[in-house]
Amino acid sequence: MGFELRERWGTQPLWARWVLAVYLIGFTEGTGTHIADLVRGGIHAYASLPQVSLQVFFVSLVILDPLAAVLVGLVRREGIWLATAVMVLDVSANWWGNRHWLRDDPAQLLWLLPITVFGLFVVALAVPLHRAVAGAASRSPAALPTA
Repeated sequence: MGFELRERWGTQPLWARWVLAVYLIGFTEGTGTHIADLVRGGIHAYASLPQVSLQVFFVSLVILDPLAAVLVGLVRREGIWLATAVMVLDVSANWWGNRHWLRDDPAQLLWLLPITVFGLFVVALAVPLHRAVAGAASRSPAALPTA
């Protein structure tokens, strides 16, 4: 497994390795944030959000964020798509759940800037990264048929 994983990372272009590393850092940080929220507030950590669906989604990120990180770390195409879906939902949920700040105190929205920038990064690079990973997988010696 270790050699195969090293080979998967090694066959990626340099830019793709950097993007994968940023994905890993972002989803690992997200995992830590959501775990810390749950440790502090328990299952009701997100009770300040009025919609139960948003509360459930943020709790589910304790599973979705590390799953995306593991699949991206394994250089799996599914990980790229999961990462993209999670970030679209995460950024949307954060903005929707905190929309009252737009009216009450717009400066409070500055804390949404890092997650928004990371979300845009993930979405903007999803297709090129998927192509790079798929192309590297098709060129890998392990993917070639043997006689």
